[in-house]
Amino acid sequence: MNTAGTRHFDFEQFQRMTPLNGDTIWEYLVERHGERIGVKRRKPALENMEKIFGATFRLANEVGFRAMSLRDLCRETGLSMGGLYGYIESKDQLAEMIEDVVRHTTYELPRMFAHVEPPLQRLESLIRGTIYLSEILQPWFYFVYMDSRVLNFEQRGMAKTSELSIQAYITGILDGLEPKLQGDTTLVAAHIVALFQDWYVKRWKYRAARVHVDDFADSVLQLLRSHLKPAPA
Repeated sequence: MNTAGTRHFDFEQFQRMTPLNGDTIWEYLVERHGERIGVKRRKPALENMEKIFGATFRLANEVGFRAMSLRDLCRETGLSMGGLYGYIESKDQLAEMIEDVVRHTTYELPRMFAHVEPPLQRLESLIRGTIYLSEILQPWFYFVYMDSRVLNFEQRGMAKTSELSIQAYITGILDGLEPKLQGDTTLVAAHIVALFQDWYVKRWKYRAARVHVDDFADSVLQLLRSHLKPAPA
């Protein structure tokens, strides 16, 4: 991702900047989990992974991931049970792969903007980038937020660690701002995380109000700037 010299970017520009998007996500999955995928022909693997995960997100929203069966997934995708097993072995594996994508992108975003100066601009770039990425991968982020209880114990722990890591990273930037800020920076960081989570969790609310992702990101950053006032001398 090339962000050299970036001081402001919109959603359209971010889509050209990020290496992971709604199309390349399937290539990422096939490459990262290639040893677990029985089908080695690339074209059908990419097409069927898109079918499988698209159907998983639809069924998870309609009947719930716990209630969804692999037979439901076969009906939704048009794959036979044997064909499905060529890509996934279980529902647990599906959930693991979804969590892995969200965790990977969560860790990558801070690295993408690590070079941006000053620190406040780095923070704003990170927040904007996170909102934009969650727009591109909304079903993935929503699934991990809403259905993390279906993950095994180890993976639930990794999902929590992932969220706490981004909160800690934001706290670190806030702590390094000069002059020092008012209030508890850990709480401010937690509020920031909750703000951009609201975009992908309550997507229906903003869709009904016809709020564009650029307007939402601008509003979040405006709110942040209004709060970031120096502590009294």
